[in-house]
Amino acid sequence: APVKDQDAEPLIVSINDRGELFLNLGADEKQALELATIRQRVAAVLRRTPDKPVLVWGDQKVAYVDVVVVMTALQEAGAPKVGLVTESPAGN
Repeated sequence: APVKDQDAEPLIVSINDRGELFLNLGADEKQALELATIRQRVAAVLRRTPDKPVLVWGDQKVAYVDVVVVMTALQEAGAPKVGLVTESPAGN
């Protein structure tokens, strides 16, 4: 079977209504992760693929300041810019 081209897919960090963080990368995308873990994993991907898009999706109940904290961490991980997802990502 052909391997799916994951380089074309953006990295998406999701924040649910309880403030739990998820990353669409790895075997278990539904496992909540610490922000430091997400920052490390995103940095590793961006070292290999510096132009990979990085996006944040936050539940409507999440405080804006929490979204900004995540966006700042992603920029510290090497993302030149971080976008916002306007629709709920599949599976969340």
